[in-house]
Amino acid sequence: MRELAPTPTENLSIAIVASRFNRFIVDQLVDGARDALRRRGVDADRQLLAWVPGAFELPLLADRLAASGRFDAIIALGAVIRGGTPHFDYVAGSCADGLSRVALDRGVPVAFGVLTTDDIEQALERAGAGAGNKGFDAAVTALEMADTLRALNRELHRELHGEPGREFAAPDAG
Repeated sequence: MRELAPTPTENLSIAIVASRFNRFIVDQLVDGARDALRRRGVDADRQLLAWVPGAFELPLLADRLAASGRFDAIIALGAVIRGGTPHFDYVAGSCADGLSRVALDRGVPVAFGVLTTDDIEQALERAGAGAGNKGFDAAVTALEMADTLRALNRELHRELHGEPGREFAAPDAG
């Protein structure tokens, strides 16, 4: 059995889509994601940071960015904190479903760095350095998925054509 062996790829273009709602938490997630990208060697000029009003809006902007063909992966960051109404369930569920659909429909990795917590304290723990910054983790996931898809494309090209060459493009969602 052959095993797919992705290797870190250079010159990745990464988009970060972040929610302004609960910004005092999301700012920390963005800092964590940018730290991971910097450590991996992703140049600042190959990164785009775009803000949306809330987590519910993340999938739409992620979809537009994925459809542009300019990005190897997208990192979605936000914080949805449970309150006393079912609003949390609608926002968190719609956000997760929408981001998953973007990745599947566009063939572009979308890393889910949206915190869904019961209270502010849990959100702060997951956005800080203590238990690990989930923005950092989402960026690492996005990079690994971009590398894995590139390795898969190379493998599929070799199998179909018997030689290495250009990689397949993401599936056309049109």
